[in-house]
Amino acid sequence: MKKILKFTSFSLRDLFVTVGPLVILIAAACYFAYKLINPFPPSQVVFSTGQDSSAYAEFGKKYAQELGKFGITTTLKSSQGSAENLRLLNDEDSDIDIAFVQSGSTQHADAERSGLISIGSLFYEPVWLFYRENAQLKNLTQLKKMKVNVGTDGSGVPKLFNAILEANDIDINSVKTSKLADTPATVELLAGRIDALVFSSAPDGLLIQMLLRTPGIKLFDFSQAEAYSRRFPYLSHVVLPRGIVDFSRDMPVKNYHLIAPTATLVAREGLHPALVDLIAQAAVSIHGGAGWFNKKGEFPNGSYTEIPVAPQAEKFYRDGAPLLQRYFPFWVANFVERMWIVIVALGALIIPLSRILPPLYVWKVRSRVYRWYGQLRSVEQAIEDVPPEKRAELFPAQLTRLTEIEEKVNQISIPLSFADELYRLRSNINLVRKRILWLSGVKAA
Repeated sequence: MKKILKFTSFSLRDLFVTVGPLVILIAAACYFAYKLINPFPPSQVVFSTGQDSSAYAEFGKKYAQELGKFGITTTLKSSQGSAENLRLLNDEDSDIDIAFVQSGSTQHADAERSGLISIGSLFYEPVWLFYRENAQLKNLTQLKKMKVNVGTDGSGVPKLFNAILEANDIDINSVKTSKLADTPATVELLAGRIDALVFSSAPDGLLIQMLLRTPGIKLFDFSQAEAYSRRFPYLSHVVLPRGIVDFSRDMPVKNYHLIAPTATLVAREGLHPALVDLIAQAAVSIHGGAGWFNKKGEFPNGSYTEIPVAPQAEKFYRDGAPLLQRYFPFWVANFVERMWIVIVALGALIIPLSRILPPLYVWKVRSRVYRWYGQLRSVEQAIEDVPPEKRAELFPAQLTRLTEIEEKVNQISIPLSFADELYRLRSNINLVRKRILWLSGVKAA
């Protein structure tokens, strides 16, 4: 009889059988946790800005550039302005994810019911009331009977300007208003076909910059700006400093007091938290410097908005970038931050498993040897359970069965570190054979 003993240095099969189910279970748990937490933001975002040549449009391009550094494609869509942006965000059929919205455009309770969040206030966008020099506008009551463009309904300026007129006891119907877009309204003002126009925009707007330098066009000085800020919580008193437009030409020639809502970034509350982090970082990069109306570091912030600020953005503005993002790339830091609960849970699971798995592996390998002891014992039992006078009939069959067991044992593949277990089994098989032969009266070889 040919005997073949198979030895290996390590049993991959036993290791897989022992560890495999646990690994599959852990992998499945990680997969479902990944799907549930969804740590990575979407690769595309749709941004509603404002009218062409407006500050919103210019800043939208900067956000697209900043988000593009992280592989996120930003689709910019123009709009009439703040009011239309707010309407689009509230429209379930709209594909807009985030937009510029002027403070004062909605109420806190309405924003919560609509499921909107703010990613922070970005900059002041003063009310710019430009008028023709010959209008000699010193007081808002002089606007009666004047031709004034108040912007399109979608811009949010008409609502704001109406509130200003109402505060001055001016009937809106006493003012000849038009609602042209910013560019055609500027053309009409320069052509003398209207007397004044109203913008609410950051000074970065191209039309604002042009009108501030245009001879014959004057800027209205809101001398009661501080009072407006007390009456309307969403308005701030800001000052356009003397010479800020052009130092060499001393433009403007004096400080101008203006009233200013703030521009905020508003999104649907379902916006991915990691994307909120990225946009907040972009906001700091774009708006964090000094401006005409603010000092460095004043913006962005979580103030001046009636819309609830996203917790991630509020924490970012308060504490700065998370610790991991200061030392690791955003994608790595974001994954760890979003998945830390899973990582901690895995650590708590793996530590005890690391103590349990080695004994399980040893048991699995030894079980391939030990299971034959049951069959070996059954051969002995078959002889011992019958009267001595009837054993002779069973000897040939049990010897044959014992030989079959031995042949199968010789085919077992087992690590060398467990070779003593296999040799012990073979010795016990031989002992049982000798016992059977002794009982049968045949002398063992």
